[in-house]
Amino acid sequence: MSFKSLGLSEALLKAVDQKGYTTPSPIQQKAIPPVLQGKDVLASAQTGTGKTAGFTLPLLHILSENPKEKYRPIRALILTPTRELAAQVYANVKEYSAFLNLRSVVIFGGVNQKPQVAQIRKGVDILVATPGRLLDLQSQGLLSLKRVEIFVLDEADRMLDMGFLRDIERTINLMPEKRQNLMFSATFSKEIKKLAHGILNQPVQVEATPENTTVELISQKVYRVAKGLKTGLIIKLISDGNWKQVLVFTRTKHGANKLSKKMMAAGISAAAIHGNKSQGARTKALSNFKNGSVRVLVATDIAARGLDIPLLPHVINFELPNVPEDYVHRIGRTGRAGADGQAISLVSADETTFLRDIEKLIGEKIEVEILEGFEPDPNASTEPIKPGQNRNRNNRNPRNSNRNSGRSKNSRRPKRTNDKRN
Repeated sequence: MSFKSLGLSEALLKAVDQKGYTTPSPIQQKAIPPVLQGKDVLASAQTGTGKTAGFTLPLLHILSENPKEKYRPIRALILTPTRELAAQVYANVKEYSAFLNLRSVVIFGGVNQKPQVAQIRKGVDILVATPGRLLDLQSQGLLSLKRVEIFVLDEADRMLDMGFLRDIERTINLMPEKRQNLMFSATFSKEIKKLAHGILNQPVQVEATPENTTVELISQKVYRVAKGLKTGLIIKLISDGNWKQVLVFTRTKHGANKLSKKMMAAGISAAAIHGNKSQGARTKALSNFKNGSVRVLVATDIAARGLDIPLLPHVINFELPNVPEDYVHRIGRTGRAGADGQAISLVSADETTFLRDIEKLIGEKIEVEILEGFEPDPNASTEPIKPGQNRNRNNRNPRNSNRNSGRSKNSRRPKRTNDKRN
């Protein structure tokens, strides 16, 4: 199948060809036709499957067929959970619309709003936004969603994880009832289906998961280790291997900060990236990581969404995710474009169940190794960690326990004024 057979305009085909793409991915083949037909779509697809083009290309096609050049109201809204993902989606919109007379703008918190407002006032067809900044500008009367024709909710599962349900509902109420809705999520959980039921109208459901070959091309290894020895082990692996570019995943923001500081103390240049970091700090950390001045980037899952790091040689799971699909997403950042990639997981006793679930998902047993001096604790509990629960079960200080917790009741409420959660 070719992109031309999907029914896209010549201008879009030219842009696709310029990016070097010849064959649409499975999610693009499944999602683009119903979107072009004007239908609502509920799609399950993770980053790395080509999902962004799956909604961007048909959206651009529809808008370009009925241009409004004199006064450009916001006709398409793409809502994303994080600043990085918003920037990534916006970049794709700009690239694919290179030969179209359409204007697009991206807005997110953590930066001065004035340049964003100035662009909106000039007229914009497609707005890519994070929830906090969107609702902030709307409440100031600086933008209107009354003319939106197409609404895209990207990474809906992450939206819910970050506590944006109320903001999504508020955004829905600001748009016309008659519109086309596209919803993309990595999973079809009960919560996602419930959300979809309230937004989508008789949707076409499509699904595409990352190809197994992506995982098969990556060298995977598990190091069984006592929880308290993980930091020492990861420093040893990076130092002994002289690894120059390593993406490390932690479960919490506090854990990312703590680990990066310990690495720097051990003489390894490192930076943390998560939702509490300013946009400038996150951009600088990513830039330094890409240019090699920082060897290790320690990230939370949410902060890493939308990060484009080509030819990444090493990914380390300092802590396993409790959702097995997230493991596939994490390690899929290495071994791209036929390059060698290595994924390492440091697994303590209480993560055993997570490891079994991951192996069941990928259909293979991962090689296990134990390094002398970093042996697992034979007396540690193998009881799995519940979602949202602090991994450090042995932490006896309740204040530390709350600080390390991935989610507390208060932390689920997004701060809308400066969009810090994005």
